[in-house]
Amino acid sequence: MAKHCLSLVCSPDIAEKLLDSLLISLPEQVFTSTFTFSHGTPHGRLSGAEKVMGRSNSMQIQLIVEEDQLHSTLAVARRDFKGTGLYFWAYELSAEGVIE
Repeated sequence: MAKHCLSLVCSPDIAEKLLDSLLISLPEQVFTSTFTFSHGTPHGRLSGAEKVMGRSNSMQIQLIVEEDQLHSTLAVARRDFKGTGLYFWAYELSAEGVIE
């Protein structure tokens, strides 16, 4: 089964809840999270300073998942994070591994 890299970009306000949800639903998965800036966020979600800068503070989470996990993770996200502006993209991996 193909593996995918799933990227999730969310506001810092929901980051901890999203991370907790991922840890519960995918306890064996390795994933990364980092604070970043995002561009193109709807202006209704930007603070005054963010509107001036043209970017918003965000959290980006990336995880490697099997195809069935991709679909189930997105289903949970659609259910539990509806209306939060959680943005995602996914692509099939061409390589993955650990260098020892």
